[in-house]
Amino acid sequence: MSERVVAAMSGGVDSSVAALLLQEQGYDVIGVTMKLYSLDQADLPDYYRGCCTVDDVEDARRVCQRLGVPHYVLNVQREFESFVIDYFCSEYQKGRTPHPCIACNDKIKFNFLSHRAQALGASYVATGHYARIEGDGERGFSLWKGLDESKDQSYVLYGMGQEELGHTLMPVGAHSKDRIRQMAQDAGFPNAAKPDSQDICFIPFGDYKAFLKERIEATPGEIVDTDGTVLGRHEGIEMFTVGQRRGLGLATGEPRYVVRLEPEENRVVVGGQEDLYRREFAVSRVNFVSGRAPEGPAPVSVKIRYKFQEAPAVLEATGDGALVVFDEPQRAITPGQAAVFYEGDRVLGGGVIS
Repeated sequence: MSERVVAAMSGGVDSSVAALLLQEQGYDVIGVTMKLYSLDQADLPDYYRGCCTVDDVEDARRVCQRLGVPHYVLNVQREFESFVIDYFCSEYQKGRTPHPCIACNDKIKFNFLSHRAQALGASYVATGHYARIEGDGERGFSLWKGLDESKDQSYVLYGMGQEELGHTLMPVGAHSKDRIRQMAQDAGFPNAAKPDSQDICFIPFGDYKAFLKERIEATPGEIVDTDGTVLGRHEGIEMFTVGQRRGLGLATGEPRYVVRLEPEENRVVVGGQEDLYRREFAVSRVNFVSGRAPEGPAPVSVKIRYKFQEAPAVLEATGDGALVVFDEPQRAITPGQAAVFYEGDRVLGGGVIS
């Protein structure tokens, strides 16, 4: 009897091919589409490339139909609202810049869905992430970058531990994006040419500030220079992020960037380009994939945002946190974003920039 796997199917080409690959490997596949958020289809722009529309569910259903496997829709809107959207808004109110996909992976895909998979008698959850899981239960599991560096998604998976890795499959991580599309086309999938998802799924127009304004009661405050000189006023610190230049509303005659946010004083601190560079920062809520922190100061490479080439640094674990010191100063190290630690292509772990 073949092992059963629940494939998380968004309606996109990657998760569809993940289900195909697993079926070819002999797994008993069940397709599950999670309804994360309600979107009014009629109001969506033509260029929308998110998820959670009726069309996305239908694409996943048609792929499962072609594969001859069951397809279910799970309504997880309540959990998504609590663990992802509320977190997203709360972080901005605290002067931090969150990454909602990381929260979704941690709380929804590799937590809630895993429990549902067990109820369906499945040994594994599978996703369409471009990352690789290697090893076995005896020597432990490790998480690696996807072979297609241009599509690598290991950054958003740093929160996985041995338990999650042991019950998760990511078959597309061993292939290039072009190869995945070709497989979908060869299989006759209706979504073979579907564009990749690009937006935050619950903000279809890409305007996160408008989204926040609807949900947060902003508190006005001061915009100050690095020496404390008041330069202007703002309508709420949640409208700003470190490194931002546009939309400051200042007439200073020279470029000014957000250097840091001070939520206790409700202040936005701005400075010159040179003020954005730092070498050292602290990381909180650190997870190490192996379950063990490196001993002593360890040479690593660190990625401080999703679209960022990791840079060499020294990592020192400190209790449930860590201290990172880059070899060279880096621009706009942003509280709330994830710092992910690599040893070559292997993910050591990561945490939240504090």
